[in-house]
Amino acid sequence: MKVIFLKDVRKVGRAGEVKNMADGYATNFLFPQKLAEPATEEKIRQAETRKHEQEEAAHKEEEILDKKVLSLKGKTVTITARATEKGGLFKSIAEKDAAKAILAEHGLLIPEDAIEFPEPIKTLGEHRASLQSKNQKADVVVAVVAA
Repeated sequence: MKVIFLKDVRKVGRAGEVKNMADGYATNFLFPQKLAEPATEEKIRQAETRKHEQEEAAHKEEEILDKKVLSLKGKTVTITARATEKGGLFKSIAEKDAAKAILAEHGLLIPEDAIEFPEPIKTLGEHRASLQSKNQKADVVVAVVAA
């Protein structure tokens, strides 16, 4: 029996995928759990259309992220943090802190997983961070100043 998966089922199928399944497994497990539905021609076309729309949306998001990364190339981001007299920080600076600072200073929403530090930031001063999307890469200076 052909089914369209509505949700991911571990080691069986992914959401939106059309597969042949055993009749008993489909009718006794997948359908009652609302994990899959019977595959008709119309539902297969709808699933393909949905998949195509999701791919287009993901592609547009990638292009937008590429433009954001390029616009930040060589820029400086300032983060204020509590520090000791010797210049050590009470809390290390994480990627989410850099994302918040980029949003505050430059008005660009960059996902945390696109920001990477070569080493953890635990002191005051200027540090390097790299912003990376699928197609673009840019280096940014993260200036940490005492609060």
